[in-house]
Amino acid sequence: MAVSALAGLAAELPDGVVVTDPDILASYRQDRAADPAAGTPLAVVRPTRTEEVQTVLRWASANRIAVVPRGAGTGLSGGATAVDGGIVLSTEKMRDIIVDPVTRTAVVQPGLLNAEVKKAVAEYGLWYPPDPSSYEICSIGGNIATNAGGLCCVKYGVTTDYVLGLQVVLADGTAVRLGGPRLKDVAGLSLTKLFVGSEGTLGVVTEVTLRLLPPQPPACTVVATFNSVEAAAGAVLTITNKIRPSMLEFMDAVAINAVEDKLRMGLDRSAAAMMVAASDSRGPAGGHDAEFMAQVFTEAGATECFSTSDPAEGEAFVAARRFAIPAVEAKGSLLLEDVGVPLPALADLVGGVAKIAADRDVTISVIAHAGDGNTHPLIVFDPADAAMAERAEKAFGEIMDLAVSLGGTITGEHGVGRLKKPWLAGQLGPEAMELTRRIKSALDPAGILNPGAVI
Repeated sequence: MAVSALAGLAAELPDGVVVTDPDILASYRQDRAADPAAGTPLAVVRPTRTEEVQTVLRWASANRIAVVPRGAGTGLSGGATAVDGGIVLSTEKMRDIIVDPVTRTAVVQPGLLNAEVKKAVAEYGLWYPPDPSSYEICSIGGNIATNAGGLCCVKYGVTTDYVLGLQVVLADGTAVRLGGPRLKDVAGLSLTKLFVGSEGTLGVVTEVTLRLLPPQPPACTVVATFNSVEAAAGAVLTITNKIRPSMLEFMDAVAINAVEDKLRMGLDRSAAAMMVAASDSRGPAGGHDAEFMAQVFTEAGATECFSTSDPAEGEAFVAARRFAIPAVEAKGSLLLEDVGVPLPALADLVGGVAKIAADRDVTISVIAHAGDGNTHPLIVFDPADAAMAERAEKAFGEIMDLAVSLGGTITGEHGVGRLKKPWLAGQLGPEAMELTRRIKSALDPAGILNPGAVI
């Protein structure tokens, strides 16, 4: 029945929007999390306009067909894992953007990459701050789905802080406009915020109004290495108690050596940790912030400390931090986490992860947006080694349990998806989970939107 109904959907949409080629379907089964439980979709649908998304969801609702929304496929929690007999609704061809330099806003379709939005608004002398490490390959729609952060969010905030409005298509095909190009708007419930971070379980975002800023001032950068991860983590709290750096990033020994293997930058292979910090305060204030951070690092026991106001030199170290995940990934398959804790618990989390790695006999590298307590433990394993894979999976869960026990969260920016779903109730509690289910049921009573994810 579903196959015959699919012909009806294809007839309602332009040629090429509905794709059923088996080879293409195979490439849409998983996101970067490579969820082994991925199913085979009935079709991939690639609309270009809101009206086409409405057509898809009306059809899916009438036929009780599951719809898995997908952006660029760079998700790390299985949020875009295909289900058997469902469709994958890819927003990759929704790529329009209109920039209004007067209101400092941009109206963007979800298929544009983060880097493409940055480039487009820069032509008007403006800046879109959220900057995940994968900004060159991740889409705005995906960023909204998981409320992505990035390296500069310690000062500038995360995706939701720049979303002023949305157009969302609900499960029954109704298109709803929420918010708009206004900096302050408290009329009605905060429905715009409800959809940011909802991972495609409540509706499909087809248009977003983004808040833009004047261009970021040139930054002063400070890089320090330590013999102790605890010393590096302790320095984070001292710095954030006094100033708001524009970047405060952490890399452990595994990440340092993995990056050095690839980039040959002359990083200190013997260091237990490296911090990359920056201040973009205007005028002499930036230099003063850099001096302060260098002093804090030195007093915390840094073995080496380097400061620069040269943008190219600073960007080289930022690039090293951005490259940490693919560098570690070269050592084996990854289970990649993004647990977060309150800043005073950062050292306990990093130390606890090291103990889990030792107890489970697996390699775990920790990199972090240290300034806001959002860490990325990278569990390296060989999937062909069944015993190692089992140990890695146990470590994955133990790290999330550790974060929650320290008052933290199982995800800071990658989303819950399917891989972290078993641990969500343990963090939120039964009352919040029941409220979540009630909201899901109200907006998607048939449960067709991204079934199996989050809830």
